Amino acid sequence: MARNSPIARAKAAELDARRDVIDAALAMSRQGLSPGRSGNVSRRWNEGMLITPSGMAYAALVPDDIVFVNPDGEAKGRCKPSSEWLFHLGVYAARADMHAVVHTHSLHAVVLACAGRSIPAFHYMVAAAGGADIPCVPYATFGTKALARHVALGLAHRNACLMAHHGQIAIGTTLAGALELAAEVETLAEQYYKVLTLGRPALLGAAEMAEVLERFKSYGQKAQG
Repeated sequence: MARNSPIARAKAAELDARRDVIDAALAMSRQGLSPGRSGNVSRRWNEGMLITPSGMAYAALVPDDIVFVNPDGEAKGRCKPSSEWLFHLGVYAARADMHAVVHTHSLHAVVLACAGRSIPAFHYMVAAAGGADIPCVPYATFGTKALARHVALGLAHRNACLMAHHGQIAIGTTLAGALELAAEVETLAEQYYKVLTLGRPALLGAAEMAEVLERFKSYGQKAQG
């Protein structure tokens, strides 16, 4: 097979995508966002997605362990996909603008999720998740269609949400972006948890959060040509 043939280029691109998933999973673990083998990572690929396998240590993963799942939920590969593949697939179906999903069991996000608490506008950085709050979606058993429905609804107008009695999910146009948002959600969850120990927090109003969201559109280098 010629090195620059379309087939060779496609295989190389898929290999890079599989490595991208592994790198994100390893980074998630190194950052302490998901202990042990918890959490999962995926990225959109062709008409389906590439996702971490079920129950395998991230440090041991090789590209062939990453599982391709098509839009109908059919898995292709030598490993079983993450038990949460349903909500990953549901996110991609609901959000055509997003191409990566990071699900973590980060400590403070889990604490708030187990209390059934959303993260309100106690700090302007809540807008990093795309709205005036970070919602907590209802509980459903892991790996079920019910949970996938809750997650899809929770992320319809947000880029992150908490999952009651479970953890958090962050999405992005890239895995790097989704991972960065997951880390930001955990930071906000820790800050909000600590603010709650002082009493009922003051919240920013809807008008201010709308202004922050508008400013975020041109934050950093986005305004440059």
